[in-house]
Amino acid sequence: MTPHRIVVLGAGYAGQIVAKQAARRTAAQVTLVNTRDFFVERVRLHQLAAGQPLCEVPIRDLLRGTGVELVVDLATGIDAARRTVQLAQAEQPLPYDTLVYALGSQADTDGVAGAAVHAHTVAGPAEALALRDQLREASTVAVVGGGLTGIETAAELAENRPELKVRLVTSGLLGGALSQRGRRHLQRAFTRLGVDVQDHADVTAVRDDGVLLADGRHVAADTVVWTTGFRVPPLAAEAGFAVDRSGRMLVDATLRSVSHPEVYGVGDAAAAHRPGGQELRMACATGMPAASRAVVAISDRLAGREPRSLRFRYVNQCISLGRHDGLIQFVDADDAPREAVLTGLLAALYKEAIVRGALQAQRTPALLMGA
Repeated sequence: MTPHRIVVLGAGYAGQIVAKQAARRTAAQVTLVNTRDFFVERVRLHQLAAGQPLCEVPIRDLLRGTGVELVVDLATGIDAARRTVQLAQAEQPLPYDTLVYALGSQADTDGVAGAAVHAHTVAGPAEALALRDQLREASTVAVVGGGLTGIETAAELAENRPELKVRLVTSGLLGGALSQRGRRHLQRAFTRLGVDVQDHADVTAVRDDGVLLADGRHVAADTVVWTTGFRVPPLAAEAGFAVDRSGRMLVDATLRSVSHPEVYGVGDAAAAHRPGGQELRMACATGMPAASRAVVAISDRLAGREPRSLRFRYVNQCISLGRHDGLIQFVDADDAPREAVLTGLLAALYKEAIVRGALQAQRTPALLMGA
């Protein structure tokens, strides 16, 4: 009898967990497709851009002994009717019975004039290395975006490259999603690091000499880092899967496509929701538990059982402010900030433990089975 075929697209934080847990929990033939043969610790890419070396983790080492087949190739299309995936280097399409869509996200530099030409990003290892090389000749850098990626990037650059003048430009209030205590610590950290903050500043264009603001001001910089806005690959929409306005796959409470029951979506490329309708934010902290729940749903359905819905609550937001300072913002179940925070070196160690734990979960995904 031909085994059930599960194909997982993407070997990021969510996709790899799906592949390994599916091989463990089911009798299916599991194939993992990824464009690289090494795992990317995406939450450390701002460190790579700042000049810190990162260890490459071969995916085959992570998969050893699991029975998962790794295909290093680019998925270029999905034929939903035939249930196949087109690969850039393969003569024949890859068939599936169950498809898990975990292609992640990438930086969106198309929304502002000049960003795609003049701005760097930290969305992938190649981009982070290009930024690192560019910064060797730079004296002033403007980081656009006041979200967690922008905050961590600005702090890391300022700490590791003290000769650089670092500016952070954000359209909102710096740390607007944090509590008052969290914002105060963030402001103190940036003052200590010498980061110049320009908030409530909308960027309308990026040039080779900095950025232009909506009020006509020019923020000078010989390097611009774009950390605001992410987009997802177009494959789900092109395949005819139900997607939202940003192209993220629409999934139900078991992470299954609302339009194609043989397809599941996890990670940044899927729009998953908490009970009550709140959409989960893009983060490995949401993607990994969702991935584990998707595997349980797949194995339950293969066994003829009705799966349970995803239940998820937020606990905290972990922000590194260089290697020796950090901010842990504790939150309610719906991600609303509480006044409770952890700061300083202890917070930096806490964040480092979380990051290491995320990598350990790739080695031992059974740790997440209770999520």
